[in-house]
Amino acid sequence: MNRYTFVVRRWWTVPVALVLLVLTSGTVGTGEVPVPSLNGGMAGARVTYFTPVIVVVAVMYCLDRRLLAAETTAVVPVHRLDQGAVALTVLLAHGAGLVVGLDFARNVTLLLALALLVRRLSNEAAATVAGLAFLILNLMLGRAHDAGGHATHTWWALALYPAGSAGAWLVSAGLFLLALALGLSASRRPGLTAP
Repeated sequence: MNRYTFVVRRWWTVPVALVLLVLTSGTVGTGEVPVPSLNGGMAGARVTYFTPVIVVVAVMYCLDRRLLAAETTAVVPVHRLDQGAVALTVLLAHGAGLVVGLDFARNVTLLLALALLVRRLSNEAAATVAGLAFLILNLMLGRAHDAGGHATHTWWALALYPAGSAGAWLVSAGLFLLALALGLSASRRPGLTAP
């Protein structure tokens, strides 16, 4: 099963993606890209805001690679290995978050949860696009102004919350645990049955 994990699933790409993200974030720094807001005007978003999507792409790439015959005859259910690998990805993202910023780690957790839930209903490509669409939706519709005219965010735009927001962390962790249980179950895949 170890060979299957590294050769077929290629879970080694996720830590490589995280290392590249840390290096890229150090290079790009606080660079911004303009993003239109439907609430008025054009605002900027840090380039590093979009980097969690790369982790989601790497995870969905790994989950998309499979040999159905090997998975149906495996002694160890492959979906349990996948659950462990995705949980380890979030743990490694939190380690990278110490360097890049803890909002990165929270957003990786949130986007992976969203991706796993969309993957359960559709496929890996749609799951990846859902994460990017969610980030863009947060930027375009999730920004607001408080009574004093200061920029803030709406209640649902979790990706825009500051890294210290306990509520955003709890919602992200809860969604991730739900998605981990539902999104990687064996009964989801055609030809495979739950143990």
